[in-house]
Amino acid sequence: MSTKQTNIDLFNYNRRPTVTVHVGNTEIGCSHPVRVQSMTNTSTMDTQGSVEQIERIVEQGGELVRLTTQGSREAINMGQIKSLLQAHGVQVPLVADVHFNASVADVAAQYADKVRVNPGNYVDTARTFKHIEYTDEEYADELVRLRQRFTSFLDLCRKQGKAIRVGVNHGSLSDRIMSRYGDTPGGVVESCMEFLRICRDEHFDNVVVSIKTSNTPMMVTTVRLLVQTMNDEGIAYPLHLGVTEAGDAEDGRIKSAAGIGALLADGIGDTVRVSLAEPPENEIPVAKELVEYIAKRAEHKKITAQAAQGFCYTNPTRRQTTAVECIGGNNVPVVIGACSDAVPAPDFLANGNDITYQGRKIDHIGINELCDAALPHSTLVSLSYDDLTPGNLAKLKQQDKAIVVAHSNHSNPVGELRALIHRLTIEGITAPVIVHSTYNETTIESLRIKAAADNGVLLIDGLVDGLWIENSGIAHGDITALAFGILQATRTRISKTEYIACPGCGRTMYDLQGTLARIKAATGHLKGLKIGVMGCIVNGPGEMADADYGYVGAARGKVSLYRKKECVEKNIPEEEAIEKLLQLIENDKQ
Repeated sequence: MSTKQTNIDLFNYNRRPTVTVHVGNTEIGCSHPVRVQSMTNTSTMDTQGSVEQIERIVEQGGELVRLTTQGSREAINMGQIKSLLQAHGVQVPLVADVHFNASVADVAAQYADKVRVNPGNYVDTARTFKHIEYTDEEYADELVRLRQRFTSFLDLCRKQGKAIRVGVNHGSLSDRIMSRYGDTPGGVVESCMEFLRICRDEHFDNVVVSIKTSNTPMMVTTVRLLVQTMNDEGIAYPLHLGVTEAGDAEDGRIKSAAGIGALLADGIGDTVRVSLAEPPENEIPVAKELVEYIAKRAEHKKITAQAAQGFCYTNPTRRQTTAVECIGGNNVPVVIGACSDAVPAPDFLANGNDITYQGRKIDHIGINELCDAALPHSTLVSLSYDDLTPGNLAKLKQQDKAIVVAHSNHSNPVGELRALIHRLTIEGITAPVIVHSTYNETTIESLRIKAAADNGVLLIDGLVDGLWIENSGIAHGDITALAFGILQATRTRISKTEYIACPGCGRTMYDLQGTLARIKAATGHLKGLKIGVMGCIVNGPGEMADADYGYVGAARGKVSLYRKKECVEKNIPEEEAIEKLLQLIENDKQ
C-alpha cells in the first residue's frame, strides 16, 4: 500500500492521495471521480420494492446503493435483489449495512459487493451509556478479541474479493470507547483506528472509511483529525463522507453541503452520501451538484499564501477580532440582506451597495478609497486578496472602525478567502470580516448547495464574522433564510429549531417523513431547541445526547421519547407519541 501523504493545503485544491478500492465494477479513490451513493429505505426482504427503489436511485446517477441487513436472511436476500437488478441490466454495486451481529457481516460478504461494519457494535455490545473501568491489561485483552474476530472477517472478504467500509457513527460509539476516551473527537477517531490498524497489519487494502455525526462542525473536525492520524500512521484508505441525520428540505441540504463541502474543498473525500429524510433518490442530484461544483476547482491558478500561526486545522477556534457595531468580538456572526420583512430579519439591510443598520446608513467603500487617517465612524471596506498590498495593509492597520468585506472571483474562492483572512491575521489586523459571496444560480436549490459549501467551511474554521450572499433572480427572503440556515448548520448562530432526523432505512419503525413533517409543524416555533427524529435504535439514543429531545422508533408502531440521552417514556403507541413529546417539552418549560 502506498503510504506517502501530503499535508492539507488550506489554499489550493488537491485530492488527498489514497489507494484504489474496488467495489464490484466501481473503483473508489483519489485517481477516480468522487462517487455518489444512497441507501434504500425499503425492507431488504421486499425484493421487488428494493429493486424498484435501487433503479430509481441509479436513474438519478447513484453509483453505489446500501441496504440494511438486520440478519442473515436480509443478507442472503441481497443475492436475489442483485440477480433481479442484473436481469434488468443494472450493474450497480450493493453495500450491506450491518450492525450488532458480526456473523451477519460474514454472510453478507457472500452476497454484497461491500460490507459496512460499525466499530461501535461489531464485537462490542450495544451502547448503554455505562462507564466501565478497564485496566491497561483488560483493555489490551479487548483489542485482542477484536483483532481475532475482525481478522477472520477480512480473510473471508479477501477470498470473496469484497470491499468493506469501516463506518463509525458518533451516535453509536461503544461503552468501551466512551469509557476509555470519553465523548470526544479523539474517541471517535480511535474507534475507527482500532479497525484500520488491523486492516493495515493484515495487508487488506480494499477498505473505505467513514466518520459521521449529526453535528456538522464536529463531523468536519473529527474527519480532519482522522485524516491526520491516518497520515501519521501511514494509512491511505479512501474516505466516505456524510452528515448523518441531516434532516429534510432546505435544512438537510444546507447541513450536508456545509459539512461535506468543507471536506471536499480540502480534497478529502472519495465517495459521498447526502442523508435526507426524503425518498432516497432525492439525495443523488444534491450530492452530484455538490461534488461537481467542488471538482471544478481542479488545476486552478495557484494561490500563494501562508497559514496564520496558531490556526489549528483539527480544532479551529474563532479568529480574535475587535468588535465594530455588532460585528466581531464575541458577537454572533451577522447577516447582510435585502429583505427587511424576513423572519429572522437581516442585521444589516442592503439596497445595492447602500447599507443601513437600525435605520442608520453605514459607509461602504473600496479599499482604494481608504485614507491613512483613522475612520471617523464604522465603515465597510471591500477588498479581495489581490488588494492586500503593503500600502493597503498599512492603511488597514491604522483603523479600529473598519469592517472588512471580503470577496473573491477566484475559481477556488474558499482557498483565496482563507488566504485573505489568514494574511490579515498574520499582519495583526483585527478588523472583523464579512464574506460577500455573489452567485448567478437560476434556482434556490443550487444556490443553497454552493453557498453552504463555500461559506460553511470558513465559518467552521472560525474565520468569518458575517455573511452577505447575493444572487440576482432569487427572492431576497430566500437568500436571507439561506444565510441564517448556514449559520445554524455550522452552529455559529442559532435562530430556529434544529431537527436531527435520519433518512430512514429498512430498520425504520414508522412513517418517518410524515412524522417529521408533523413534528416540525408542531414545534417549529421553539427557537434554539434540538429535536431528534430517529427511525430506530442503531444511532437514535446516541444522537439523542446531542439533542434536547428525541423521538425514536422502538418497535413496529411504537415510539420511545428521550430527554437528552435518557429514555423517559418507552413504547408509546405511534398515534399518541407526538402529543406526548409536546407534553414533555411543555412540562420541562414550567
